[in-house]
Amino acid sequence: MPENNAIRPIVAPLPVDQWDESLSYIVDDMNGKPINVHALMANNPALLNAWWNFRNYSVKGGSLGQRKAELVILRVAIHMGAWYEWGSHVERSIACGINLEEIHNVRQGVPDQAWSEGEAFLLQCVDQLVESHKIDEALLAELNKHYSTAQIMDIIAIHGMYVILGCMINTWGLTLDQRVFDKLPEVVQQAGEAPAFI
Repeated sequence: MPENNAIRPIVAPLPVDQWDESLSYIVDDMNGKPINVHALMANNPALLNAWWNFRNYSVKGGSLGQRKAELVILRVAIHMGAWYEWGSHVERSIACGINLEEIHNVRQGVPDQAWSEGEAFLLQCVDQLVESHKIDEALLAELNKHYSTAQIMDIIAIHGMYVILGCMINTWGLTLDQRVFDKLPEVVQQAGEAPAFI
């Protein structure tokens, strides 16, 4: 274990030509161009291998579908203050049909009038999970009117996945991929950071 005053090595996204051979299928999955967060995790090949199926499940939205999963992820990114996570998932949210007004509304401490009842409860659920590490009985009863048990488990799991990623992003100051940044609307590019609650 290094001494407190020892210089720790810089941990950065690993160039693909330095990836462990066991990760070649991930490079293929990403058409030869993995994004920075995967290249960061490539510093721990066993972790990235174990992660990959969960990542693919979550990115497709699990049983929630992509729209609701992206709302979960955007809300987590706000709590984490993770610009990389926010920027990446603004781009993904737009690609799956979430509009800029809705993305803006995710930022606002859940203005219920902006959402269907089910989506308002979804966003409240993310807030409770991040702040209290559980869903209380009253909110769970409301969620049960709109979501199956599998879907509620997916809300918990997808939120947890992006808390983990947000911690890695914030620890090592991960830079948003230029090709992702270039797809963002100008108003998001100009912000240059993950928004905080207003």
